[in-house]
Amino acid sequence: MLTAKTPWGQTILSICASGALLIGLASAATAADPFKMGVIDPQAVLEKSKAGKKALDGLKEYVSTRQKLLSRDEEELRNTERTLKESAAKLSEAEKKDKETQFRAKIQDYQKRAQEFNQELQGKQKELVDEYMKKIASATQAVAEKGGFSIVVDKGSEQTVKIVIYNKDAIDLTEQVIKEFDRVNNR
Repeated sequence: MLTAKTPWGQTILSICASGALLIGLASAATAADPFKMGVIDPQAVLEKSKAGKKALDGLKEYVSTRQKLLSRDEEELRNTERTLKESAAKLSEAEKKDKETQFRAKIQDYQKRAQEFNQELQGKQKELVDEYMKKIASATQAVAEKGGFSIVVDKGSEQTVKIVIYNKDAIDLTEQVIKEFDRVNNR
């Protein structure tokens, strides 16, 4: 559902830009202070956690409701067009032009509503991502501190941009973060 063009993709791309920071942090670790690195898939946390599923279901419900309204408007436009074509022969030129003008206005209204819906959806999606990224970051921090990890990187996913090409399963903290996320957000 979320692509590299969404706020997830933007977040991931900003993480890529800070790749040089990772190298600097890794080389700064001393023998007395072991450097542990972990990875998570924030999208998986959102999709697999109870609170994330609930939020995504709410977004899907919102989309479904809006889509039903747009479909109803679209059907009304088809019926108006059909009626206009059927009655065109019976109308005077002035009446025909008036009906066509009304029909074009309805089409413009429909297009405007569809555009507003898309803008609203993008806004709601960004809102959800921003809110949950903060919650995911907090859960990740708790897991990282508990496990002694110095840094945790967004590994990306098939739906977004792959940042981490390879990682050992032992450093993938996604499932632990999902558990922490659910523990904190399902009160």
